[in-house]
Amino acid sequence: MAKNQLGVLNALDVAKTQWYHFTAIVIAGMGFFTDAYDLFCVSLVTKLLGRIYYTVPAIPNVTGKPGSLPPNVADAVNGVALCGTLAGQLFFGWLGDKLGRKKVYGITLILMVVCSIGSGLSFGKKREGVIATLCFFRFWLGFGIGGDYPLSATIMSEYANKKTRGAFIAAVFAMQGFGILGGGIVALIVSSAFRNKYDSPSFNENPGLSLPEQSDYVWRIIVMFGAVPAALTYYWRMKMPETARYTALVAKNAKQAAADMSMVLQVTLDAEEEKVERMAQEPSNSFGLFSKEFAKRHGRHLLGTTATWFLLDIAFYSQNLFQKDIFSAIGWIPPAGSMSALDEVFKIAKAQTLIALCSTVPGYWFTVAFIDHLGRFTIQLMGFFFMTVFMFAIGIPYHHWTLKPNHLGFVVMYSFTFFFANFGPNATTFIVPAEIFPARLRSTCHGISAACGKAGAIVGAFGFLYAAQSQDPAKVDAGYPTGIGVKNSLIALGCINFLGMLFTFLVPEPKGKSLEEITGEDDGEGGETETGTSRTRTAPV
Repeated sequence: MAKNQLGVLNALDVAKTQWYHFTAIVIAGMGFFTDAYDLFCVSLVTKLLGRIYYTVPAIPNVTGKPGSLPPNVADAVNGVALCGTLAGQLFFGWLGDKLGRKKVYGITLILMVVCSIGSGLSFGKKREGVIATLCFFRFWLGFGIGGDYPLSATIMSEYANKKTRGAFIAAVFAMQGFGILGGGIVALIVSSAFRNKYDSPSFNENPGLSLPEQSDYVWRIIVMFGAVPAALTYYWRMKMPETARYTALVAKNAKQAAADMSMVLQVTLDAEEEKVERMAQEPSNSFGLFSKEFAKRHGRHLLGTTATWFLLDIAFYSQNLFQKDIFSAIGWIPPAGSMSALDEVFKIAKAQTLIALCSTVPGYWFTVAFIDHLGRFTIQLMGFFFMTVFMFAIGIPYHHWTLKPNHLGFVVMYSFTFFFANFGPNATTFIVPAEIFPARLRSTCHGISAACGKAGAIVGAFGFLYAAQSQDPAKVDAGYPTGIGVKNSLIALGCINFLGMLFTFLVPEPKGKSLEEITGEDDGEGGETETGTSRTRTAPV
């Protein structure tokens, strides 16, 4: 225990793994399950939306293929939630430091429930009205999701003990993998049920009958289901006490912090009000976000967390959003004309579910298992390195992988890029910002880092919808200009991952230390300084 560390915070740091740790993981993790489900389920139904609202009924065979979303509409449907998430991360991250983590936590959940339901209602029958209301509700859905990032990470880091803090935060984030998997499973169940009830021919056989009128219910049910897990956790979020670190170090209420944690830990803790007052007067506990002192102590750290998350999300979200096109290229998803609308949803969902089950979910839980042994720095550096290697290995000989005998090898290589994204920077970029900044700025700085990540996601979601288009005008999707092709897009993503590896050297290693030891809140030290007196090294030595 550091000489000035509060007893209540030391009790949290040295506590053995207890029931309240798992309760916190479930409460925060279900939020992340919902976040991932809501963000990624839209990629499962965009093809169906194109068929329902953009097929020309009178002359369906003019283009020889089913209707598809125009580029501007596809951009809006795929990207508007990401824009809302970026704004929500900045706003709720700041609000979490001003009002407290718990007060804001319930607001984000209510917003997610209401807007998930609203996304599926999409009032009106005309396509303009449906798409407009879908995008409206998905923006505000994203706004609520954005708040969940800094709040869930900060709450879990402030509740956890220092020995297994990384694993606990990683376990919360790992629920994102189950959210992606859950989206695929729900889409499989719903599309399969409707397909069995309303059997229909392929588009090529009968364009009109290939799209049953009831197909409109399918996408609505899939997007609205995200409200269910969010609603189930609301009561428990409201029952959680405020974190002791916020109550003691930010709100300066030592008595309440001791009372709350005495109940959680089931031990008697002293309030230590004098020590809290003395710590509040330390210069290291008073500088603001835009001060020279913050820039000196944490500026390089913030650059590291924002840059790595930005670069990671360009690659991660672009992979998710155009993976259905890759599946088409290797034969997992047949040409659209050879399927009915419900067949297409089923096969896209099946492909995403297999990738999630085989690579996405295992990658997250490898991080949970090893992060407190290997450290955040090592896992992030390793993840970016292997993502770079596999992207180049797929992209450079891309034609080789599209040949039928090599399809299985392609899928294995593609799965490894997801595995090392999740057993790598996709997890660590979420974890580290919740550990290395002072309590009064922790949620804000995590929100800034996450918002930069979502800026990268927007680049990936918007930019690579265009970039991945074929260089052959005859092979591009309707309404899109020619792009650089999937091969060159994958090579570009490999280069982006390499940059992420370089920026990782700006990120410190917080493994095994208390949050106050890392930030210097207990004794005025900590944080990187120009003189190199930091106790938080940039890389393990």
